[in-house]
Amino acid sequence: MKTELKAKFLQHLLNKKKDDQGFTLIELLVVIIIIGILAAIALPSFLNQANKARESEAKSYVGSMNRGQQAYYLEREEFVGEEAEAFANLGLGIATATNNYSYFVSGGGEGKEFATNQAQPAKGAAATVRAYVGGVSIAEVKDTGEATTLAVLCQALKAPVNEGATGDDALNGRLTGDTKEDCANIGEYEDIK
Repeated sequence: MKTELKAKFLQHLLNKKKDDQGFTLIELLVVIIIIGILAAIALPSFLNQANKARESEAKSYVGSMNRGQQAYYLEREEFVGEEAEAFANLGLGIATATNNYSYFVSGGGEGKEFATNQAQPAKGAAATVRAYVGGVSIAEVKDTGEATTLAVLCQALKAPVNEGATGDDALNGRLTGDTKEDCANIGEYEDIK
């Protein structure tokens, strides 16, 4: 009887071991392939989001530079000029260079009716972020004839690494008030709101 019980117990242990063998090689390969496909889909999307985050810095800074130019004009009836030390007159407290962009003013100064605010990618032609150009101009309200300032913010269509604009383009002349047209006039740019 004891030997019979021992035999049944051993048979039970052998059967249990067969149930706990684990995953087959094919099952593991299927899981690895699925993970690889998901990674291949997610990685480009992740890299694109990282560039968008870097570009949001430039959008924010150039937009602030535009508003700073408008406020400066309201106080002094002139735009901040191109001189490096004049950049601080915008009162923004932002650096003229970061890891991603270099910021500067083109035009402006005494007697000028226009100023361009630019964000050039720091890595030049090898940059993966797009350039941004903003402009502020004196304009006339058509209905009332009052003088005011107009501002526009344009982003390059492509990054310099993809043969896009590097940000050294300037909005020359006065703004028309049609921001799509103003951005298109400098070529390779589009209006952003």
